[in-house]
Amino acid sequence: MKRRRESITHVAQGTFAHSANETDWLSTVLGSCVSVCLFDPNKGVGGMNHFLLEGSDGSEDLRYGAFAIEVLLNKILRSGAEKQNVRAKAFGGARMFDYGVNIGANNVSFTSAFLSNEGIPIVSSDFGGTQARRILFHPVTGTARVSLVPREAMDAAPVQSVRTKAGTITLFE
Repeated sequence: MKRRRESITHVAQGTFAHSANETDWLSTVLGSCVSVCLFDPNKGVGGMNHFLLEGSDGSEDLRYGAFAIEVLLNKILRSGAEKQNVRAKAFGGARMFDYGVNIGANNVSFTSAFLSNEGIPIVSSDFGGTQARRILFHPVTGTARVSLVPREAMDAAPVQSVRTKAGTITLFE
């Protein structure tokens, strides 16, 4: 029997990906950002997003959680998922620095409340701490693997600044 080749799609900040293909895996690296992985285990379809801030103010930008989760949910529903069967796994929200606003904690609180309001149970999560995480997610089965990224590896991580109503904040992937 010939083994099918697996593929891994990297989900960058402010993006999402979905699949119903048995050989597809989705991957991302998170610091204070959050990734919500939605899947319907009965239909074998799911996806992952990667957002930077909660953004519950109606922004239509995938860098903000409210829009990123809605877009992903709508995409997997159009791909055959049934809302009553959708489950979530969520990751990230680390406190990467000891100063300033705890963006990670805000993202975690937002994520939990948003999914609860949507009636989508979080069946697994790994939030908080002070280290970045690498996530590998299989959208067909909902299998997720999490590994912590050594702090030294993050010292060379790219920096991105985001303007908010409160000013500019610096985020690390």
